Amino acid sequence: MAEKEDLFLRAKHRTFSGLTEDAERNWTGPFCFIQAADPQLGLMKSWRVGDCDNGGDEWTEEVELTKQTVEAVNRLRPRPRFMVLCGDLVHAMPGTQFREDQERDLRDALKGADPSIPLVFVSGNHDLGNTPTPSTVEKYCTAWGDDYFSFWVGGVLCLVLNSQLFFDASACPQLKEAQETWLEAQLSRASSMTEPKPKHILVFQHIPLYLKNPDEDDNYFNLQTDVRQRLMDRFKRAGVKAVFTGHYHQNAGGCHDGLDMVVTSAIGCQLGKDTHGVRVVVVTADSVVHRYYSLEQLGARGMDQDLRELLKA
Repeated sequence: MAEKEDLFLRAKHRTFSGLTEDAERNWTGPFCFIQAADPQLGLMKSWRVGDCDNGGDEWTEEVELTKQTVEAVNRLRPRPRFMVLCGDLVHAMPGTQFREDQERDLRDALKGADPSIPLVFVSGNHDLGNTPTPSTVEKYCTAWGDDYFSFWVGGVLCLVLNSQLFFDASACPQLKEAQETWLEAQLSRASSMTEPKPKHILVFQHIPLYLKNPDEDDNYFNLQTDVRQRLMDRFKRAGVKAVFTGHYHQNAGGCHDGLDMVVTSAIGCQLGKDTHGVRVVVVTADSVVHRYYSLEQLGARGMDQDLRELLKA
């Protein structure tokens, strides 16, 4: 990719710079990508002082962790095809103090990313607000690219969704309807394709469908039961292989009727026993294999040998 700006994917459908959509629709063999979540600049200080609304006036730690992430990913061989950040890019809510400074510093921290590894941005609740409005969505799109879109890579169809519209779209019902219409068209088209048919369909969003069990109670960290079940049914009918998320700041997830629900812990603040890290995902013709690595592990030794062997198949 010749221009740094090309790292920021900005349309309802995108292809990687230098590659045609037709080429990316075709399976060419195993590849890997990186899934990360929640750099959330400002949360670590807020969490320590017990004031998540007003305590995020320092974010040096998250900046350094983001730079460490970039350095570790840049060293991986074979190179990942892309790195996706599954929401909560910064902690400051739209229109609040520190928002612009946190976004600026996150962009600066990501500038070291190898230009051959595109960055894909997913919107989270802190990026849009817990109850998004047309204004907050527009500002996010201006800063980071569309809040939902699709792209193809190596014969795999990837759908990036705005999960906040599933969680609470009371202030922007038309935007929710627009995403629903778009998503239904994407899933219908993908499931009815003949050649080339997607080798896999992957979904990226911020809020998990569930944390451990599809029947679990509703809480802050999952989607409501009725929304969850409806999305799971739609994804399964369309043949979606996996849903990759963040939001929980801990590793979690499960597999139900062939649909893998992947919940990845944070680059930034940890709310459980995991360490700052990212997930390496290896895509083969038959499977999608993923493993969480601490930033120290990934930077020191890269991905494990068994994953590298899968990439040789």
